[in-house]
Amino acid sequence: MNVLVYLIPISVFLGGMGLLFFVYTVKSRQYEDPEGDAQRILSGEYDDKPKG
Repeated sequence: MNVLVYLIPISVFLGGMGLLFFVYTVKSRQYEDPEGDAQRILSGEYDDKPKG
């Protein structure tokens, strides 16, 4: 039972850090254009074939 004294604060701290990181990524607009990546994959502009 003494292990819970250490594990509960560590888990709360790590959960808070994850939440803060998520809020930071939302505020820095990293999820702004979810459709753009899908359109870039389908376009033929970026071709993986070598030029030679």
